[in-house]
Formats: sequence, C-alpha cells, structure tokens
Amino acid sequence: MDEKRFNELYNRAYSREYTVFSDFLDMNEQSILEKMHLPHKSFGGYDMAERAVAGFGEETDDSDFPITCLCIEPVRQKFADALTHRDFLGSLMNLGIKRELLGDIIVEGNCGYLFCLNRIAPYIVDNLSRVKHTTVRVSTAESLPNIANEMPSQSQIIVSSARLDSVISAVYKLSRSESASLFNNEKVFVNSRLTEHGSHNLKEGDKVSVRGFGRFVYDGLIRKTKKDHLAVGVRIYR
Repeated sequence: MDEKRFNELYNRAYSREYTVFSDFLDMNEQSILEKMHLPHKSFGGYDMAERAVAGFGEETDDSDFPITCLCIEPVRQKFADALTHRDFLGSLMNLGIKRELLGDIIVEGNCGYLFCLNRIAPYIVDNLSRVKHTTVRVSTAESLPNIANEMPSQSQIIVSSARLDSVISAVYKLSRSESASLFNNEKVFVNSRLTEHGSHNLKEGDKVSVRGFGRFVYDGLIRKTKKDHLAVGVRIYR
C-alpha cells in the first residue's frame, strides 16, 4: 500500500464521516503511513503486533477493527508435527490467501493463533485442514494466547549510551558491524517508523522492531555503573 492509497482511505473516511480500514500493513507500509502524519489509529489485534490495520475516522476503538483471532490446533496432539510460524503461514499461502488479509501468527505450544480480517476468517475455518503433515481444526479463539496479553518481564542490560545501535547490539548480542548492517538493510523500526540511523537516542516507552530478530520495549535508565556506563531496562518479546 502506498501514499496514494492512504490518502484515498483518509479522504473517504472524512468526507463521508465513517471509519475506513486498510488491510494489514507490514512494517514498511506502517512507516510510510506514520511519516505522512495522517490522523489514524493502528491495531493488529493485540499490543505490539508487527502487522497492523490502519483505521481512518474519529473515535476508533480497538473493538471496531475488523480483526478475528483464529485458533489453529492439531486434531490429535499425540501424532502432530512440531509446528512453526513458517509452517502455519505456508499452509495459509497454499490456500491462495493474500498476505495483506493476514496479520501476526503467534505460536504457543503446538497451536497457532492467527489474526486475520473478518472477511477471510470463514474461508480459513472451512478450508484449512492440514499444516505440514498434521491434520488441524480451526475455530474462533475464545481468548488470546498468554504471550499476546502479557508484557514480558524487564531485563537489564549494560550499554555505553541510549543510542539505538548500542541497545540493539546489547539486546541481541551483536557486534557493531552486525548492528550497522541492520540499519543499512532497513530492518529497524521505532514506533512503527523505519529508522536508518543508529545514532537515534531511545526514549522510555519506545517500541523497537528488528526484522529477523524480534521486538522489545525500551524502559529507560535504571542506574549508572561505576564505569559510567548505563544500566537500562528492556522488555524483550521472544
């Protein structure tokens, strides 16, 4: 989705005075939208979702978003394969479903929790019967998985400064050159915005997403060490 399409959705919502929703946006699309400064609200079905739907219109609540959470679980756990995010996504793609209709997939135990647009949910329930070599059943989730509801416990890391590259290196145990390559390859997002400069200073509450590694929330300074380094808090989503 590009700037032209975002402008179309925004103008439709405010000229007709009703809420208009996008399909699911990836991090790059969310970054484009954030930089346009169009009034909107983004939600992916739970806090810290990587893929999100944008809602244009006034007084849009989370409950207004056209998102369904489906539970995909083996019919017989005893004979099920060990299922991964890639396995669930691959089986959905094999049904011919466009990626923009699908949000995050959370794997808990051997079950996949899929966030999708309401209009595609019945089709998935009726047609997804196998993931990898495992027969599965699909139903509307009665509740969200624990990982979607719980904020990770705070971890403490030691860094030289609150620079984004320094914190990312410490969180994911990367060398300076490895951290630099993430910025060069446009893989780092702060509060859904693509961030190309490692010198960016993080602020308390910033949400950081690093493609291929995961996400974390920066909790800010805890204390200074005797060697004048910083002990900072982070909450890392696994």
